[in-house]
Amino acid sequence: MSLLDFDAPPDSYAVMGNPIAHSKSPTIHQLFAKQTGQRLAYQAILVDLGGLENAVGNFVGNQGKGLNITVPFKEDAYRLATTLSKRARRAEAVNTLKFNADGSLYGDNTDGVGLVRDLTQNHGLELENKKILILGAGGAVKGMLEPIMASKPDSIVIANRTVTKAERLAIAFEDMGTIRGCGYEMLNEMGGFDLIINGTAASLKGELPPVPESVITPESVCYDLMYATEPTSFMQWCLQLGAHNCVDGLGMLVEQAAESFFLWRGIYPDTASVIEKIRSALIANY
Repeated sequence: MSLLDFDAPPDSYAVMGNPIAHSKSPTIHQLFAKQTGQRLAYQAILVDLGGLENAVGNFVGNQGKGLNITVPFKEDAYRLATTLSKRARRAEAVNTLKFNADGSLYGDNTDGVGLVRDLTQNHGLELENKKILILGAGGAVKGMLEPIMASKPDSIVIANRTVTKAERLAIAFEDMGTIRGCGYEMLNEMGGFDLIINGTAASLKGELPPVPESVITPESVCYDLMYATEPTSFMQWCLQLGAHNCVDGLGMLVEQAAESFFLWRGIYPDTASVIEKIRSALIANY
């Protein structure tokens, strides 16, 4: 019998959501663990709607160390957390839970910082003094606004089908800089933008938000939070209109995971190699 048989089990982590079978998080975190020499297990857990509190309680009871939370439970996780990071408090949504030794739950939101890091470090974009358009006003957009605003853009416009939702979101963040909410039709009056972020789920259905062509210029960079083996419908549309560059959200997925990993393990993994491996696997399985 080897001494290894007496080793404690690896620390346990998971992602919870519904649906969850498609999640790349287990692969990403296993790659992080191998790269950094961390001993942990990570799984995807399907949670019944309305069942997050029980699922988290069971995971804690089984000596779990931390969780990622994905749709549709980020607001539920926000309410469950004992203490919150500043960015989670502003987003009113939590995608990362860390279980403290005293039994308390620390809630964080790493989505926004993951997006900003992907834009600035992986794609070399400068956000300061840029004119930014964000499409959609749902939870994903709310979670990324604080880090984007902290990057000191010239201005941000949030466009949404339900105008009042975009306006309320803009009001909630107006203390951080110039931001406004509007309907899609009002974009006709605003000219082009330096950066356009598609925060809607339209690309999942191969559809486009009702955005006027005038928002895109030869200098525009277009970013879709969705990702696929091929350019999304939004990316294809932007490229056809002559956008300078178009990228998808795979890098954001890996970067937000790296921030969670750092919160749990105190070590920051190299993300570039993991993005490359996930991208290659997507293409190979296409």
